[in-house]
Amino acid sequence: MTLPRVEDTEEFGRRLGELVRGGDLLLLAGPLGAGKTALVRGLANGLGVTGRVSSPTFVIARVHEPAPEGRGVPLVHVDAYRLGGHLDELDDLDLDTDLVDAVVAVEWGEGVAERLSEDHLLIRLERHDDDVRTAHLEPHGSWTTRELP
Repeated sequence: MTLPRVEDTEEFGRRLGELVRGGDLLLLAGPLGAGKTALVRGLANGLGVTGRVSSPTFVIARVHEPAPEGRGVPLVHVDAYRLGGHLDELDDLDLDTDLVDAVVAVEWGEGVAERLSEDHLLIRLERHDDDVRTAHLEPHGSWTTRELP
């Protein structure tokens, strides 16, 4: 799918946010500036959670609670970049506990966070020279039978 503007990436995230449910795992892959955080901003909007969405690079994980008018599902936004592939540090975040009720979106999660659940959606984002982004969706497990935006 082609995402010509940042707003299109956010809109894709919003549509996805209307489809996801507690226990869902989303892995976001792509280089710096590909739109991973923009996608999560849209996801948060579609879920109706509280708090400003920004890259959690320095805090590693940020929890966004459901807003009163939201869907009632929290969002856990993780940046695995600083974990550098250290699986023990990923375990320290206790994300498998969050996977019961929350939607967990892991930036830089490919190759690190798949082991949290065989049921996950990998979203690869590419940024082209003209600033257009392309999203490639790779469903795994139960995601292969689910509706995708």
